[in-house]
Amino acid sequence: MAPVLDEKINDSSIDDTSAKLPRFAIIGAGQRGNAYARAVMDSGLGLITAVIEPIAFKRQLLGSRYIWGSKAKPTPEQEFSSWENFIKYEQQRRKDAAAGIPTPEGVAGVFVCVRDELHIEVVKALAPLGLHMLCEKPLATTLEDCLSIQRTLQQYPARIFAIGHVLRYSPHNLLLRHLVREEQVIGEVLSLEHTEPVGWWHFSHSYVRGHWRKEGLRRGPTLLTKSCHDIDWVLWMLCSPPPPGPGWEKDIPPHLPSNISSRGSLKQFRRAMKPKEAGEATNCLSCPIKETCMYSAPRIYHDRHLVKGNAKWPVEIVNPEIESMLTTSGLDAAKQALFESLAEDYDAATTPVQDIESRPWFGRCVWESDNDVCDDQFVTFEWDDSPETGIGAKTANFHMIAHSLAQCERRGVVYGTTGEIHYDSKQITVHSFMDDTTEVFKPEVPKNSHHGGGDDGLAQQFVKAVATVDREGWEVGRAQKEFLGVTVEECVRSHAAVFCAEEARREGRVVDWGDWWREHVEIGKVSNGMAT
Repeated sequence: MAPVLDEKINDSSIDDTSAKLPRFAIIGAGQRGNAYARAVMDSGLGLITAVIEPIAFKRQLLGSRYIWGSKAKPTPEQEFSSWENFIKYEQQRRKDAAAGIPTPEGVAGVFVCVRDELHIEVVKALAPLGLHMLCEKPLATTLEDCLSIQRTLQQYPARIFAIGHVLRYSPHNLLLRHLVREEQVIGEVLSLEHTEPVGWWHFSHSYVRGHWRKEGLRRGPTLLTKSCHDIDWVLWMLCSPPPPGPGWEKDIPPHLPSNISSRGSLKQFRRAMKPKEAGEATNCLSCPIKETCMYSAPRIYHDRHLVKGNAKWPVEIVNPEIESMLTTSGLDAAKQALFESLAEDYDAATTPVQDIESRPWFGRCVWESDNDVCDDQFVTFEWDDSPETGIGAKTANFHMIAHSLAQCERRGVVYGTTGEIHYDSKQITVHSFMDDTTEVFKPEVPKNSHHGGGDDGLAQQFVKAVATVDREGWEVGRAQKEFLGVTVEECVRSHAAVFCAEEARREGRVVDWGDWWREHVEIGKVSNGMAT
């Protein structure tokens, strides 16, 4: 048995050394914008030529790293303070070019890495420009907004559209899917258990103190903001048509779940769990147990990271200027800036709610925050036999847990009719019941790439798809399928599964997927003049 990675990821047919590289803009110079910029530049397949970011320091930082360099100054077409300004510039640039006026070269595509709740307005505003787009996950924070984006994209000539479901593109997961779906090394899948251990302090950073701590404000639950690409991964693994064989060339429909259920709640990060020794403290810097509390902000950001020389994530999220300060002014100055940021706090009785909810509070006591998202959740998918696809019944369980040592290192088990597979973020172990043998695979993971190489994999596939359309004349549909392996419709479907699971959790019931889809998606499409 010698399975290989999806050859599209290792495709070398695009010789970018002898042709002009596609150019891209990054919209949103936060952690994800920087991750994609690095991935594109490291690949050698494309260029980052513009950055759109309202915060000048973050804009300058990304630009100096990937666009104009550390010593040069940006030209007007390389940086913009808002996506609205970028759109106005691009519209005028095209008018000037059409009139024969010399203009800078434009970009072929954009990476949309703004806050989740802004995706809908940014993507819809960019659509008329006809640019290729990669939008960070989630696509949007409500089902209605996801469908609205889909309708908007269908109104214009097709362009490459990718979503930041990076788990599909890591070497580990590509190999795992190849073993399960194509090689069928354990026969037909009967059951899947998949766990996302978020990590105890990571969850407190992002989902208790950070931007994604509340479901309201168009931000969504943790199942969406943290785990939508895990739900997408489960469906990618189990909804696919059968492996190549007679009739493979036909358009075989996906094997969709018959029902979805979910259970979950906020267990740890609530006031009832606050240690008595902490008293009335609401900020870690003034807390009597700040030296011993495991969630002490100084211990997490300073002791665990900054003092060890790490001023990148999560420290850069607390204060993006600390990294350069550590280099230019030293540890003491960086520590002072960090503690000044951590000291920021609010009074729940007097501070306007809008001011509290509009920003993160990284020094806030985790038991005194205004967070309300689940820190422990299960989702169960069940499939019936499908004569149409030839795939049998199966079950999948997904578990998102905050309170874990492992940090985003997914793990799980796939049970089949002839064997089972155990996987984590580093290796895949296949045991065959047929001959009682065990084989271990350890896919190589690119250095400095998050999500097991998924960031690099997705960025490279997106750039390759754009290059084949713009330079080699491929049809968009062909490039979308060959390089990204997912359509906008499939992307919307996996997001819909998240919203369906959340409805099941809130209402404490098992939801029939077919009925739910017809009620929430198909009827909505018809009412908006969208073909079903």
